Amino acid sequence: MNKKIKEGGDSDHKLRKFEIWTLGLQASLDELEQSHYAALRFQHKISSSSVSQMTEEERIAYNRYIYFDKNAFIRVFSLLDKLGTLLNELLDMRTEKIKPHFSYFTVLRNMREKKAHPELTWKLNEVKEKYKEPMTRLRKRRNTEIHYMNSEMQDDLIQSHRMYGEEVQLENIAAQSEDLTQSFHLAMESLLLTFRYACGLMRKMQP
Repeated sequence: MNKKIKEGGDSDHKLRKFEIWTLGLQASLDELEQSHYAALRFQHKISSSSVSQMTEEERIAYNRYIYFDKNAFIRVFSLLDKLGTLLNELLDMRTEKIKPHFSYFTVLRNMREKKAHPELTWKLNEVKEKYKEPMTRLRKRRNTEIHYMNSEMQDDLIQSHRMYGEEVQLENIAAQSEDLTQSFHLAMESLLLTFRYACGLMRKMQP
């Protein structure tokens, strides 16, 4: 893209827009990777089965785990939606005509229904299906965090109804961390497939 821009081959400034979005995706992936790393690091410092059993040091690690875990799973969906914006423009999918505020998964569904760019569409869809279960659980946690109440409060509320008067147990943070890792892999694999395909399109544009 840089070469074509410098050669004056970007009269409509579309390549410059792709360049800015690409750098934004690169930064988003780095932020997700750092949050994922930190969440796992603090998760491995937690061994107690309830907050009341924690030492002060372990409670600090737990609070940091919660922060970075939330930060990471929100960033998974943020990164994917940015990728959806790029795909929609790059492939001229016009998903905004179907849904003005669309997600990555809406763009992918639009690609499937239109049978557009099948060599990319079906690979992206295979990745989506491979990680469907952890992504479903992560989406539920994301929706709880953003639209209802934070996920650990929701967990506490459920347990307080079931076990009133008993010690509230921690959520299964090992399982949560595994879902986060799987969703991180989905994001990376989807990015890799998209940019390999995009590079092929860019080469075809060259004289």
